[in-house]
Amino acid sequence: MKEEFNTYEVYYDEEGDFLEVSFGLSAQEGITEEIESGIFITRDIETKDIKNVGILDFKKRAVILKKVLEKINLRLPITVSI
Repeated sequence: MKEEFNTYEVYYDEEGDFLEVSFGLSAQEGITEEIESGIFITRDIETKDIKNVGILDFKKRAVILKKVLEKINLRLPITVSI
């Protein structure tokens, strides 16, 4: 795992039921794509590294975070659940 991924930020908007996990330093410029319905990843334009994962309707789909991170070959040192 890349050294800059030693820092993580987890943001949860309870009203919107949206979870966002950020990896390492923020990208100066990024592009976001919906990889599955309601699941978004943001990549750094220059390096193509994944910088954010966002999940809509997280309360109903909390288990999907682990599956998404495995799919994109990233890991968190914690478990996130509601």
